[in-house]
Amino acid sequence: MIRKLAITANILFVVWILYNGMNEGWQGTPPEIVSYVGLLVLLLLNSYLLLKR
Repeated sequence: MIRKLAITANILFVVWILYNGMNEGWQGTPPEIVSYVGLLVLLLLNSYLLLKR
């Protein structure tokens, strides 16, 4: 049950980051963009690993 909750939270956080990016017109400083991409990769990798167990 906790694994499903973690996967759901990761996916919601990814959607939230993408929504904020769309609202800003995909503009930002280079460090901001790199940190967003890095965070998205880590969250998606975490979700994938939790699904694969």
